[in-house]
Amino acid sequence: MGHTATEQAGSGGLTATEHRLANGLRVVLSEDHLTPVAAVCLWYDVGSRHEVKGRTGLAHLFEHLMFQGSAQVKGNGHFELVQGAGGSLNGTTSFERTNYFETMPAHELELALWLEADRMGSLLTALDDDSMENQRDVVKNERRQRYDNVPYGTAFEKLTAMAYPEGHPYHHTPIGSMADLDAASLEDARAFFRTYYAPNNAVLSIVGDIDPEQTLAWVEKYFGSIPGHDGKQPPRDGTLPDVIGGELREVIEEDVPARALMAAYRLPHDGTREADAADLALTVLGGGESSRLYNRLVRRDRSAVAAGFGLLRLAGAPSLGWLDVKTSGGVEVPGIERAVDEELARFAAEGPTPEEMERAQAQLEREWLDRLATVSGRADELCRFAVLFGDPQLALTAVQRVLDITPEEVQAVAKARLRPDNRAVLVYEPTDAADTEEGEADQ
Repeated sequence: MGHTATEQAGSGGLTATEHRLANGLRVVLSEDHLTPVAAVCLWYDVGSRHEVKGRTGLAHLFEHLMFQGSAQVKGNGHFELVQGAGGSLNGTTSFERTNYFETMPAHELELALWLEADRMGSLLTALDDDSMENQRDVVKNERRQRYDNVPYGTAFEKLTAMAYPEGHPYHHTPIGSMADLDAASLEDARAFFRTYYAPNNAVLSIVGDIDPEQTLAWVEKYFGSIPGHDGKQPPRDGTLPDVIGGELREVIEEDVPARALMAAYRLPHDGTREADAADLALTVLGGGESSRLYNRLVRRDRSAVAAGFGLLRLAGAPSLGWLDVKTSGGVEVPGIERAVDEELARFAAEGPTPEEMERAQAQLEREWLDRLATVSGRADELCRFAVLFGDPQLALTAVQRVLDITPEEVQAVAKARLRPDNRAVLVYEPTDAADTEEGEADQ
């Protein structure tokens, strides 16, 4: 094992060290003896952006297959062993990564490491047609429950497809399509695993009440013999022009509780000062009940019951500013949209007030510190910065980078990006208009 990284002081005195096994696995450790728990987080550098047309959803399907057993752990054993030891666990898939994580009593850390190594090294020996069919059905049901059969459920999928053109690696979302899920074969899954679930395509972070020397010895013992794989192709280029160049719009008539205006704005890539400035701009405009849009639409005009504006940070493609407004009673969307555009234009012209800037920076600082304060949150952030930006230490200094942004930078990104010609828009109209008119008397 090569101990090539140096330890650096980070935010609030937090530290992390990085190490690398001979097979390429990167290991990040961060000691925290406040509570007797340890978090294990494993990020694989694979997400929906690595998929090809006709085989969407494989990354997410594989997240589920990783809980279906491996050489030494049969069936649902991973869940049973972790939960039986007093731990918690899960996995998630995004455009840019797939992650698996456990939080354990500190004395059960070795168990979590053994479990993760067993499925990294031996999942293919347990992957068969039965487990493939079982999890294919689970994912299809998840799609029905979370996307197809809930109000506004496909909004994110539709806006993503509009904001990123056909053929772009981010054009489709991680859930995948029903047709592609049906088309995926067992050999597709095996090839996907061999390509992406290799130690040299992963970062393992371990945070909490740990003995670094013992922890590294366990990592070497359980992960060191797993061979690397050199067949991975880099993801397709996700760069796009800064501005879409014209508004994209779709009106959807569905059985939804209220009219809605949703929009996605193309914003700077994550990892840049401009992305941090955009985060602050969206916080001032739509981050909570003190924001400009909430005050205008919900409190003053009473034309909406909810109004939010947040940032989906993406490293390999432009980030997305996500606007979500649900109308009040029988209010029509065009009036909402005019009010939104007025507020965005005013913000672009004037920028944030000193009070708004202070409040937005405090809000984002609190959110960052909340994530770093828990062993699981810190483990996840260390993995994120290692996988996406090459340096886990950046996780410990992210708070300061947000606080260094100036009001002028916030105004500049708003003026350049929060424009009508740089957005994809969804307008939801309920199929039963009478339902939306019941509340008109309250206006």
